[in-house]
Amino acid sequence: MTLPMDAGLTALVVAGMLAVLTLTRTAPDLVFLGGVVVLLLTGVITPAEAFSGFANEGVITIAALYVVVAGLRETGGIQWIVHALLGRPRSLRRAQWRLTAPVAFLSAFLNNTPVVGMLIPAVNEWARKLELPVSRLMMPLSYAAILGGTVTVIGTSTNLVVNGLLIQDGGEGLGILDIAWVGVPVALAGLLFMLVFNRHLFPDRRPVMDKIDDPREYTLEMLVEPGGPLVGRTIEEAGLRHLPGGFLMELDRQGTLLPAVSPQERLQAGDRLIFVGVVDSMADLQRIRGLSPATGQVFKLDGHRADRVLLEMVVSDTCPIAGMTIRDGQFRNRYNAVVIAVARNGQRLHGKIGDITLRPGDTLLVEASSGFLAQHRNRRDFFLMTQIQDSAAPRHDRALVALGILIAMVATAASGLLSMLEAALAAAGGMILSGCVGMFNARASLDWSVLLTIAAAFGISAAMENTGLARDLALGITALAGELPWMNLLGVYLATALLTALITNNAAAVLMFPVSLSVAQDLGMSVLPFAVTIMFAASASFATPFGYQTNLMVFGPGGYRFSDYLRAGIPMTLLTGAVALALIPLIWG
Repeated sequence: MTLPMDAGLTALVVAGMLAVLTLTRTAPDLVFLGGVVVLLLTGVITPAEAFSGFANEGVITIAALYVVVAGLRETGGIQWIVHALLGRPRSLRRAQWRLTAPVAFLSAFLNNTPVVGMLIPAVNEWARKLELPVSRLMMPLSYAAILGGTVTVIGTSTNLVVNGLLIQDGGEGLGILDIAWVGVPVALAGLLFMLVFNRHLFPDRRPVMDKIDDPREYTLEMLVEPGGPLVGRTIEEAGLRHLPGGFLMELDRQGTLLPAVSPQERLQAGDRLIFVGVVDSMADLQRIRGLSPATGQVFKLDGHRADRVLLEMVVSDTCPIAGMTIRDGQFRNRYNAVVIAVARNGQRLHGKIGDITLRPGDTLLVEASSGFLAQHRNRRDFFLMTQIQDSAAPRHDRALVALGILIAMVATAASGLLSMLEAALAAAGGMILSGCVGMFNARASLDWSVLLTIAAAFGISAAMENTGLARDLALGITALAGELPWMNLLGVYLATALLTALITNNAAAVLMFPVSLSVAQDLGMSVLPFAVTIMFAASASFATPFGYQTNLMVFGPGGYRFSDYLRAGIPMTLLTGAVALALIPLIWG
């Protein structure tokens, strides 16, 4: 069949986008926005259709969730989630199971997007601490959420859409657990497949620099706070044994040094812990509840510690306090900042921080106000001043408030009291009003690359629907099935899965329902098995990053390429499809 000009142009644009995403490392948001602009300028879609995604509830919900996650991160709630839910598994396989099993269960009853959105920063930190490749955890996180959504009718919005179309067509619809007979085997098969073939399905995208030792090795003293949560816990229980790029060198207890600290040693109030390690490890220590810098100078600076940042700076040969101790040079009074650690050509420095004599070339880890870099950028006292990202000390006193807001968001959305959009917006507002996250950090938390890509995908989807390209693809695939019922189910599954990979899963389901209804009537069959097939095929959005919102959300944090989704997603789609198509005729014959 000859395609109309608009449909042909849309097909060329989509093919070009796929080629660019597959063969180059061009940012997905640029590719999608470029495709939308071409379709808009050629008149295939209207301005309202091109930018409809920016008013979409899903996009706004994701934006609000970024603010909620920022509140959890700045109060230490992320660390609590890591400790309580994920623990400390001893292998990549155990780590994947600890992550994917609870995510699949939660996604069966909760919206997938907030589940993944909450866990992305937690998984990132968790993988770094365990020295695991985050690229082998982020995609399984998204896939587990997708698999869990197939277990119940409320698991995904797509299931609800198809169920609504069934009722609209005069049927009774499905109960909440009716599809679990297929969903549970599909989810288990998918989880086990990922578990067994993890190293073959998912790439190791760790940067090369991660494998190179950082020559800047700091010596840092931390104090166990009296009455804090670490008192009475062992070194291992406190999470101080396995530090990425760092280790506990010795423990000073009331003047007695313990140089070889056992992981079973129980911490006491007032213990001074001397750590050695790279800057990221030192920054991690600042975020542990119950530890504070041994130098009391940090508490003499103006403002809350959560409003400050950590900076690295190199002492120059013209620095006025070079050759003096940090205390004698009155560093805090001179610069309105506090030195918390010093690195000197890999040497391990002993003694209290204030007694260290500064030399030209020493690298200092400094706590200061967020405006320090701008104020001192042009001074010749220091070289190479660099701010450490996400280095502010958490507001631990707000952690319970942040977790309460999170629980309230999930409860109100799950009970139907509020829509997911309303619950997410209310939670984001609650995080800001309660002081869990400041306005500046709330704005900075938005990942515009993900938001722009998802919003632009709606414009591409509109072009494929309006030109009839999506429907022609669906009809072309189902026409090959002939009159065999099982082959027609296979045709509906493949057509829906293909459309889901190219446009949104909801749009694919809406397009395929009338097609499957027509096929069922021609065969004299019930539409129910076809409707269930559409539910599972529309959820089989594994093969492309833009097939499902959670795939796009983990695209950047996992450091993936488009081809990574094809390598893992195609086998996942075929496996889940085989299990579903084997069971659906048996249950809804």
